[in-house]
Amino acid sequence: MKTIKLLFLGLGSLGGLLACSQGGVKDIKPMTNTEMNSMETKNGNDTATFGQGCFWCAEAIFESLEGVKSVTSGYAGGTVKNPTYEQVCTGSTGHAEVVQIVYDPKVISYADLLQAFWNSHDPTTLNRQGEDVGTQYRSVIFYHDETQKAEAEKYKMELDSSKAFKGPIVTEIAPFTAFYSAEDYHQKYYDSNGHAPYCQFVIKPKVEKFQKVFKNKLKHKAA
Repeated sequence: MKTIKLLFLGLGSLGGLLACSQGGVKDIKPMTNTEMNSMETKNGNDTATFGQGCFWCAEAIFESLEGVKSVTSGYAGGTVKNPTYEQVCTGSTGHAEVVQIVYDPKVISYADLLQAFWNSHDPTTLNRQGEDVGTQYRSVIFYHDETQKAEAEKYKMELDSSKAFKGPIVTEIAPFTAFYSAEDYHQKYYDSNGHAPYCQFVIKPKVEKFQKVFKNKLKHKAA
């Protein structure tokens, strides 16, 4: 199932989708865990990688947080190199739609990002977020080091123990291996297509709800 997202792509985005399908697999070398950590540590920033359903939604949510330097939509956790959106949509590549978050740990902690992660989607539905169905929409945390792994596992255990959700959390916690940036028309999708039906009826309500809860952690422009 390709999901209702494809129904709401604008003509410009649809043109980009068709161009990608005709052009074949992207020839882009992914950033490995070692390369990513080395670059960000040098800059004083850290990296987090989360999958929580549609990456359009996740991108709009995380980029509103103070201390977040950049959010990139992409794919991680699969077996196919340089996957296209069409390939990932089949659910056969093993990838999840994810956001790669570069953040300043002096301003926002990994624990803060985990709190935002678990409060901005339903982590109890296996391979599904709303009408988006398939393994590519699974709830997943790709940890970049053992500290992130320990924090994620501890947080997940505490949420389950406290019965914070109606059902058990099915969020996968797995090591980060490689990240592939999604096609250009996916980046900052909500900012560029705010009036599109999917943005109005799916993304906007999620963002507004999130920003009410996290209003003390928002960038000034998002507050």
